[in-house]
Amino acid sequence: MKPKLSYLFPSWFAIVMGLSGLSLAWHRAVPLMGEMASAFALLAGLAAAVVYGLLLVASALRLRRHPEAWAEDLRHPVRHAFVAAIPIGAMLLATVAVALFGPGPWAKALWWVGSVGQLAATVWVLSRWWLRPAWPSVTPALFVPIVGNVLAPLAGVPLGHADWAAAQFGIGLLFWPVVLTLVVVRLAVHGAWPERLVPTTFIVMAPPAVVGLGALQFGAPPVLAWMAWGMALFGLLWAATRAKAILAMPFGMTHWALSFPLAAMAAITLRLAQPGTVMAVLGPVLLALASLVIVGLAFGTVRGLRDGSLLAPEPVAPIVPADGASAATGR
Repeated sequence: MKPKLSYLFPSWFAIVMGLSGLSLAWHRAVPLMGEMASAFALLAGLAAAVVYGLLLVASALRLRRHPEAWAEDLRHPVRHAFVAAIPIGAMLLATVAVALFGPGPWAKALWWVGSVGQLAATVWVLSRWWLRPAWPSVTPALFVPIVGNVLAPLAGVPLGHADWAAAQFGIGLLFWPVVLTLVVVRLAVHGAWPERLVPTTFIVMAPPAVVGLGALQFGAPPVLAWMAWGMALFGLLWAATRAKAILAMPFGMTHWALSFPLAAMAAITLRLAQPGTVMAVLGPVLLALASLVIVGLAFGTVRGLRDGSLLAPEPVAPIVPADGASAATGR
């Protein structure tokens, strides 16, 4: 039996994305909820930083001791997409640092590492399309490496790198509809992704939510942010139709795919909220939902580590395309 460390897949970095997103959402709630929201933002941000540091150390040990496991991740039709969660985590932590403490040299360095790393991940993922296009790899997880570029303005603008942030934002805008189209075509022609990937359905609402926040960073008219919010709302409602199936599933790391999208939806809602409006009520409700879900995911992760159900081989689900040929993928 392989050591448990060899099963520390890149999808574990989704924890950092969720905690960072929750920190930013609570920060957006400060105008409505006061300093209590600021304290929760700091707590979630510190948790994200600690988890990121632990995962980086553990992943480095995994690379040294089990290089074949990393090689398998890079070849895997789904897991390879989550490699981009590593630089995205750096960008989000830089964003949290800027939001809570203001621009600084450490935040700037971390943002550049994340930004360049995310661009490299995007090029690498797209290069796979030339070599071995495969429908099993087309799942909402593909939004992570391709559309993650839209995160750049959140910290890039206040750090003084608006031009580069805009360029990277444009990459995400270019490929967001491309990936969405591929996902819809895959559903129509080849059917849904395996059951263990059902939680990733919620990722569809993350790109428009972050696009709306990023557009406001550039001083875009609020109407554009409202359009993005509407798209994110539809994504939430669409994904929510799979909630029953998700609740019936045994807990796995793919459940963390719920975390960042819910936090991003809460963040843009709070950003658009004005005192006395419906959004001022809806924003805290979505924030509470995101917080409860992430706390539940944290408890589920601790429980899974205790009983050994997480650092273990993932099940493989067969996929039979419409042409009758067979393929396989996992979580």
